[in-house]
Amino acid sequence: MERHTVVTAVETALSEVLEREVTGLTEDTRLFEDLHLDSTSILELLMALEDAVEISVDPEDLDMDDFRSVGSLTDYVLSQQATSGV
Repeated sequence: MERHTVVTAVETALSEVLEREVTGLTEDTRLFEDLHLDSTSILELLMALEDAVEISVDPEDLDMDDFRSVGSLTDYVLSQQATSGV
């Protein structure tokens, strides 16, 4: 899957989790500081992404550095896809 496709999937999933339209994100948009996500909303975001981009997430393997920004989350999703062969 191409990077821009994953960024779009992240934007869509964020809109679902935040229950409002989220547009104009950049890879530098910070998930906690700019979008005010918390640990619960991060888990909801991951569940939405699991369905949207067909990845499997093991909560035990999560590293908070993967959730600093839209770009770092995109990197995480792409690495999960590479691991699962999607």
